[in-house]
Amino acid sequence: MPRSSIKYVSFDCYGTLTNFQVGDVTRSRLAGRVAADRMPAFLADFSAYRFDEVLGAWKPYAEVLHRSLERTCRRWDVAFDPADAQAIVNAVPSWGPHADVPAALAQLAGEVPLVILSNAADHQIQANVDKLGAPFHAVLTAQQAQAYKPRFQAFEYMFDTLGCGPEHFLHVSSSLRYDLMSAHDLRIGRRVFVDRGHGPGNPEYGYQRIDDLGGLPGVLGLGSGGR
Repeated sequence: MPRSSIKYVSFDCYGTLTNFQVGDVTRSRLAGRVAADRMPAFLADFSAYRFDEVLGAWKPYAEVLHRSLERTCRRWDVAFDPADAQAIVNAVPSWGPHADVPAALAQLAGEVPLVILSNAADHQIQANVDKLGAPFHAVLTAQQAQAYKPRFQAFEYMFDTLGCGPEHFLHVSSSLRYDLMSAHDLRIGRRVFVDRGHGPGNPEYGYQRIDDLGGLPGVLGLGSGGR
């Protein structure tokens, strides 16, 4: 698809742009209850429960974290403390970008409008966006859409808000199951997978893979960097 047909470059935020540190906070808070050698499996289950929690009707993000951590602790027969979930909620606005993000966004910002579509709460995301160092045409959240990705409703909210169809977007994410599977099914014009090790890819979903965001300008024909 030619670049001329792309009106917006849309991004997942947490994990793709912002360094998502739920695992670090969780590891610190539960170190006394989960053995170090078992912590990777605990965190994998916590990630799976977070995904499960966003598949139904919208609820506040703080509740998503609370319920998913509680369910993980129950599965592991570990004492659940609501303060642990709240500590994660409180930490989110403090997280900054991956090192490769600011320069790539700065290069893109003068060429095409940038959009964020995030599974976030309105009150928390702007602090993270401010740390990215680039202007965004729109910052759209699950709270606004009343739906979390991967539900189509979240993406449809973006299309409706910006007044154009899926064919006019290039969508960028480090997550296949939160973003790129739905982006494929909705026929978003171009899809880019930033391979940050957040889960397996599957090229059958028709994306272009890059190692980090430094490769994105090259995907759009803006100089070297494509991978």
